[in-house]
Amino acid sequence: MQIKYFQDTDTLLINFNNRPIAETKDINENVLVELDENGNLVSMTLEHAKNHSDLNDFSFQQFALA
Repeated sequence: MQIKYFQDTDTLLINFNNRPIAETKDINENVLVELDENGNLVSMTLEHAKNHSDLNDFSFQQFALA
């Protein structure tokens, strides 16, 4: 998984895996998702990211299996 922020365009790109993209869907005017041939999520793009998220408060947590 990769998360990339492009400051020049204020775009946040989240790649969940490296499968080939078969389809792109616009969720709304600022969010699009890319799907593989089975309809599984490959990536998500958020335009105008600073207006729709708090990029200064990013964290990642992984919890152990119980």
